[in-house]
Amino acid sequence: MIIVTTEFVPGKEIKELKGFVKGNTIQSKHIGKDILAGLRTIVGGEITEYTEMMDEARQKAIGRMVDEAKGLGANAIIGMKLQSAAVMQNASEIIAYGTAVVVE
Repeated sequence: MIIVTTEFVPGKEIKELKGFVKGNTIQSKHIGKDILAGLRTIVGGEITEYTEMMDEARQKAIGRMVDEAKGLGANAIIGMKLQSAAVMQNASEIIAYGTAVVVE
C-alpha cells in the first residue's frame, strides 16, 4: 500500500477514487508506567513510556486505515493525515485518515 501526505503519488496516475478511509485507536498506559512517567516529569527529559505508547497507537491507526482501504480495493492512500486528542486523563486517541485510490 502506497501512503502519501500529498494529493498525488509522484510518477503514478490516479485511475479510480475509492473514498475516505480512516483508522483510529485509543491508548492508555499501565498504571506502573504512568507512575514512572510522572516521576520523569520531575527530573525532565523524554517520557519514553508515552513516546512508545503514541508510536504504537499511530501504527495501529495507520494499519486500520490501510485495512479499510484494501477492503475498498485501493492500492494507495493520498492526503494522509494523523491527528491526536486526549480523551481522558492518561488516554489519547490517534486517528489516521486519507483518500483511498487506485493508482497505476
